[in-house]
Amino acid sequence: MAYFTRMTSSFFALLFFLVLGCEARVPGKTSGGFIRTNGAHFVLNRSPFLFNGFNSYWLMHVASDPSERYKVSEVFQEASTARLSVCRTWAFSDGGDTALQISPGVYDERVFQGLDFVISEARKYGIRLILSFVNNYIDFGGRAQYAQWARNAGVRINSEDDFYTHPVLKDYYKNHVRKIVTRLNTITGMAYRDDSTIMAWELMNEPRCKADYSGKIVNAWVQEMATFVKSIDRKHLLEIGMEGFYGDSMPEKKQFNPGYQVGTDFISSHLIKEIDFATIHAYTDQW
Repeated sequence: MAYFTRMTSSFFALLFFLVLGCEARVPGKTSGGFIRTNGAHFVLNRSPFLFNGFNSYWLMHVASDPSERYKVSEVFQEASTARLSVCRTWAFSDGGDTALQISPGVYDERVFQGLDFVISEARKYGIRLILSFVNNYIDFGGRAQYAQWARNAGVRINSEDDFYTHPVLKDYYKNHVRKIVTRLNTITGMAYRDDSTIMAWELMNEPRCKADYSGKIVNAWVQEMATFVKSIDRKHLLEIGMEGFYGDSMPEKKQFNPGYQVGTDFISSHLIKEIDFATIHAYTDQW
């Protein structure tokens, strides 16, 4: 997955486990200040912010068991020693085993405290976090779980693609975002939206939509949700979590998609002003 600031063609190369860009400082306790963008660059306190990073989706789940939290500390310690300074991880687990959100608006405080620990440890070791709000896939619940919750409540749902358009599902998502962003960390005493340890929020891990291959449905959803996130938190950067597929805004480029359509438009969605930088997910054994 490669990460860009918005509207730049240069990129920080990355494969499956998130290659990000090497913060020019000795790893240690996260320095003050929020990561910003300035043109085609990330900046911290008006200085360039360059970094290498990694994916560890499982951190919250492990940290929900206090006896296993040493594993999180070990990962951050090793990352800091290797001068990796950004980590992308989940801020969701919807239904199922070790759920953060057991049902719409109902949360397991034990799991939430696991996420509190992840953030506090990241700060201790000088790691910035990118936190994702929901999964496209059924793993850890995802859109399918949101759709099932609505069906259980007697709401008529045609498919999990209703996630992007149905008001009930959109409200479920917004309520989750609000819960995460306004969460008061039980360890640091700081609200997530006030914590500069968090580099950015991610709207969704790899959004896709079979109901509309033009990308317009997902694009409208991104606009609505990006506006919502910024309405409750303007301190943090925001990205979508897209893989990098062309849509109808550049039909001549769709030939470069890897043999199938996913219903997103990478170009048009990243022109939305509330989106601060772009992502690409590259899996070299597939495309």
